This record gives sequence, C-alpha cells and structure tokens, in this order.
Amino acid sequence: MCSAISRPGLSDPGAGAAPIVLVLADDLIWATRLADAVTAAGGQPKRARRLEGLENAGASHAIVDLTARAYDGVTAVREAVATGARVVAVGQHDDAELRRAAIEAGAERVFTYRVLFEDGPRSIARWLSS
Repeated sequence: MCSAISRPGLSDPGAGAAPIVLVLADDLIWATRLADAVTAAGGQPKRARRLEGLENAGASHAIVDLTARAYDGVTAVREAVATGARVVAVGQHDDAELRRAAIEAGAERVFTYRVLFEDGPRSIARWLSS
C-alpha cells in the first residue's frame, strides 16, 4: 500500500517488503544472472527486455544493462529515473564514455560486468540498503 507521501508506482518502503527491482536486459543470460543476484540480495526482481517494460513495472529500483541491442542504455537509465526509481547500470569496464553518459543520465553508479559476475549479490545488497 502506498502512503500519501510515496511516489506513485513505488513500493512502500515502510512496509518491510522486499524492494521491487526492475532488471532491464535483453540478453537472457545477463537478465537471469542479474535477477538471481537481486533475489539473493533480498530484492524482488521484475524482468523486462524492452523500454516498454519500465512504465508499469512498479519498481522502486532498476538495474539497466547498458549494452543491450533492443534499446539505448542511456535512454533507458533516463526513463527509469523519470519513473522515480533508484537506478544503477551495468556495462563494460573499458567503455568510460558510456559509463559517464549513464551517470549523467541519472544512474547512481555503473557496475562493471566483472564485479556483478564475481560479487553480484553482495554488490546489489549494498546498493539496496544504501
């Protein structure tokens, strides 16, 4: 139940429920890894493969794969932020320009694929609890 001061579409943070985390990734393997990491971190993943999945996700958090082919990653970050969600992205460590553009679009941080592959649940748990 959303309180009068909650942003529309977001889970009520006072309810003690697991945060809903939209995982926007068109690659099945990464979508699965990210969703599994969210679950292990105590979140409730909701998967989407296209930008159309953002509007009605009801997510308080979002993880955006920046290198997707089905959507523009920076645009996806911007649109996820516009829903009121807290947003992080995931991308290649050597693409500094794309990572910088994601931060400018509103991502709180950009995780590298390696970090989330090696330590995804712990990294995501720290983000969810911050």
